[in-house]
Amino acid sequence: MKLAVSATMIALAILAGCAPKAAAPGDAPAAAPDTAQPATDALQQAIDSDLRSPAERARDVWRHPKETLEFFGVKPDQTVIEIWPGGGWYTNILAPWLASGGGKLVLAVFDPAAAPDDERRARTETLNEEFKANYADPKFGTLEYTVFSSVSGPLVAPGSADVILTFRNIHNWMAGGYEQKFFNDAFAALKPGGVLGVVEHRLPSTGTQDPSASSGYVHEDYVKALAANAGFEFDGESEINANPDDTADHPYGVWTLPPVSRQPGEDEIPPDGWDPAKYQAIGESDRMTLKFIKPAE
Repeated sequence: MKLAVSATMIALAILAGCAPKAAAPGDAPAAAPDTAQPATDALQQAIDSDLRSPAERARDVWRHPKETLEFFGVKPDQTVIEIWPGGGWYTNILAPWLASGGGKLVLAVFDPAAAPDDERRARTETLNEEFKANYADPKFGTLEYTVFSSVSGPLVAPGSADVILTFRNIHNWMAGGYEQKFFNDAFAALKPGGVLGVVEHRLPSTGTQDPSASSGYVHEDYVKALAANAGFEFDGESEINANPDDTADHPYGVWTLPPVSRQPGEDEIPPDGWDPAKYQAIGESDRMTLKFIKPAE
């Protein structure tokens, strides 16, 4: 800090020595300096906010939140639904950003009604309440909640959402056999012209798609087919979240890679050639980033 202050003082001294002389009588007055500042980038401000932890910000290099949301065309005055927000990684960006622009964030959390037994139903209800408590701070704005599951009803009133976003969830719905239901529900919830933004772990086109996506990876063509079946039009894709180093053939599926970085259990024999450093070096998964539009009526 002392070095920085000293450097600043030196710079000021140099500038003082180079300052123009006072205007002589009759000279035209000097033009006023341009002090205008660029408009505040509210999205970048939300990304840089201390509402996000250092661990969350460290993942920006893999998840590219600004570029991703801009590609999907999200605006801060819109009604946005985030599906299964998990720990709130994107919520911590979306909530303050939409609050700053007068928009609305609806979070579709886990559905207790879909739990297979009373114990897990109670656990889901507790997790949902804890999640909501984390977003009671006024800085996040006033959030609304809904649920999504294999047995859930409409996400929101039909035709009331501008944007629906899902980040790395489709493989979970494939495991439960209700991936098409999501696309159908999203189509119903969106306004004509509304956007569905999808980010998902990408299975190479040469790979064989497991219908239950047990590896966590999904074919792009399958996602596009699900969207088309629901009535969506494909509007574009981006390589923002691509990782060419990810071969998608890891011993524990996508969970071999960061941020999960699964390890062999204490009583488990490690897979042949097991080298955790190799998977850390790959980084997070290769991901498709797809944009779909609900056609205008």
